[in-house]
Amino acid sequence: MIVQKTEIVKEGKTESLVFKKKVTKKGPGSKDNKPFYNPSMELSRDLSIVINQWIINNCKKHAHLLDGLGASGIRGVRLANELDGDFDVTINDWNEKAFSLIKKNLELNKLDNVIVSQKNLNVLLSENNYHYIDIDPFGSPAHFVDSAIRSVYNHGLIACSATDTAALCGIYPNVCLRRYGARTFQSSVKHEIGLRILLGFICRETAKYDKGIEPIISYSTDYYFRVYVKIRNGKSYANKSMENFSVISPKEILIFSDNDEHDMGPLWLGKLHNKKAIKEIRTLLFKKELNTKNSLWKLLSLFEEEANAPPFFYTTDDIASFLKMAPPKIEKIFEKLTNKGYKVFRTHFSSTGFKTNAPLDEIKKVF
Repeated sequence: MIVQKTEIVKEGKTESLVFKKKVTKKGPGSKDNKPFYNPSMELSRDLSIVINQWIINNCKKHAHLLDGLGASGIRGVRLANELDGDFDVTINDWNEKAFSLIKKNLELNKLDNVIVSQKNLNVLLSENNYHYIDIDPFGSPAHFVDSAIRSVYNHGLIACSATDTAALCGIYPNVCLRRYGARTFQSSVKHEIGLRILLGFICRETAKYDKGIEPIISYSTDYYFRVYVKIRNGKSYANKSMENFSVISPKEILIFSDNDEHDMGPLWLGKLHNKKAIKEIRTLLFKKELNTKNSLWKLLSLFEEEANAPPFFYTTDDIASFLKMAPPKIEKIFEKLTNKGYKVFRTHFSSTGFKTNAPLDEIKKVF
């Protein structure tokens, strides 16, 4: 029998013991009974550092932060070690090996501002309240969202990762319907559809408790979705959020669509990002020791540009294929549409994608 040993990795200014089974920085990896560590999530963890610093800076009282599904505990340990201000961190995982490894990582970094918990996350959330709740499961976060909404303080943030992109993007539509109560659709914009289904699900679950949501940052990568959502108490916030919760027809967002195709959603049609918050968060990058600082700066700049864009995007390849022509350079598309008085935005969903308020007939003329 091969005994797998831990090794030390360094992210930011924090060293952590991990079971490093996965050596590449691509893809989700595979699950087993060892506390999971994925090096490809370093950028996600770096982003959570600056977002939580932003939360602490804006919190008028002692901030309670939760890493709900800790695994090796690296995210929570980094929060405790790399943030400044008046706060504490709870790191939770009900797996015995994860619980043991988290305690070792606290000893390694000599941290005393951390509470270690070994409970079912839904139980923990029913017992305590937090200003920040991080839900980073292997799969869907759907099982924990209701509890998180009831646990988070007013104006607090819930961060969710979803690696069940095959369900959200339309490969397994029945799974999406079961988990998120929505119909998805496979297309060139499937990742934005999937991300908006996830946000729509959180919006609907939140509204049950007369609360509303405000997405601060929402994004898609090759294998997971990640959202940071502010929760606001009050019926007026709930009603305002639900105005962005809707079912739409594929014909509203796709270049061409058969008449008999089913509607999509319900999903979130509001903004994916908060521009003002992103500006404030991005300035905090200069004050932190982060390995992905340059990549994060570019990504946050892209989110800032995309923040006020309309929902859904076109790609130059899709339109060119539809018109049976070679795709023009995207810079030319921006120039021509801007000269015609329309707004055009880059999008993080695709390097050849763009969002615009121009009608499709005008876009075809430009092509």
